[in-house]
Amino acid sequence: MGHDITTECLLFPDIFPKPVVAQFDQRQGSSDGGALLLKAADRRLGLTEALADCLVDQRQVGKIDHELEELLRQRIFGIACGYADANDAARLAEDPVHKMLAGRDPIEGNDLASQPTLSRFENAVDRKQLYRLGEALAECVIERHRRRLHGRARLITIDLDPTDDPTHGAQQLTFFNSHYDTWCYLPVVGFLSFNDEPEQYLATAVLRPGNAVASAGAIGILWRLLVRVWRAFPQARVRVRLDGGFADPQVLDFLEAMGVEYVVAMAKNAVLNRLAEPVMEPARQWSEQSGQTEHVYGEGRYRAGSWSSERRVIFKAEVVRQAGKEPKDNPRFVITNLKQRPQWIYE
Repeated sequence: MGHDITTECLLFPDIFPKPVVAQFDQRQGSSDGGALLLKAADRRLGLTEALADCLVDQRQVGKIDHELEELLRQRIFGIACGYADANDAARLAEDPVHKMLAGRDPIEGNDLASQPTLSRFENAVDRKQLYRLGEALAECVIERHRRRLHGRARLITIDLDPTDDPTHGAQQLTFFNSHYDTWCYLPVVGFLSFNDEPEQYLATAVLRPGNAVASAGAIGILWRLLVRVWRAFPQARVRVRLDGGFADPQVLDFLEAMGVEYVVAMAKNAVLNRLAEPVMEPARQWSEQSGQTEHVYGEGRYRAGSWSSERRVIFKAEVVRQAGKEPKDNPRFVITNLKQRPQWIYE
């Protein structure tokens, strides 16, 4: 290959009677044309506009080449296109599609911001602005679905999930997390789903230190979401689903005080194992007879030492069988205030 011309000529032998030569030397070319759909979606949602309104520009007016909304769009759309590192800004500064995404003319418009400018932009955002950004994201998502569903929803489910964000340097607040076996941040993300729809929609994300406990900040995040969900859907039931790291007495007390439905995974312990033992035995017998993994559902009442009251616990008494390994008991537990059958709740 020379001069950016492919040596492959017969690209479509069954379609064209003559050789086809593909040449990639147009100066204003881009490989991210599909990102224009993102811009169309953003224009309809008004997301970047709402986020930009949360920022305060403290730069000297006469020295500004890139407005805050342009910088925000450049960073957001760049990440969406797979350019997570701001170091990519240098080679994307003249990209016509990325210039269009930021609101500039693709040919005649000035180049986009450089990596140092983007880094200064990111580090200039303070805690109050970050809080307002989180509120704007939640309000934009909830408002979009309020319009879609005309303010009527039977059930809205909130899911909070912590996830690891591995780090590869000396970033502030990066710590080693033994559960994920890596140096990382531990952000928590919140999703909304409506009625029986399988889709989940990201509504909030909070960056936390890599050594944060799973429940850190959960009550504040849930409060902000609940207030906005009830305002948009006053007649809807709200259900909160959390994994085992959120089984904190303060979180459970908060959910009950708010009057919402909840399903919270609970780590096993000796007391819970004894509670599940009566149904573990039939699970072992069925697994031995079938030679496969088997499980039985059950329920009971449980109160941890730090809890204010007893709560309903659903358990899945499971025996796991894998080729070449001994059968393994694997009971799992869920704390809930739902009234439905244990199997329906767990599954």
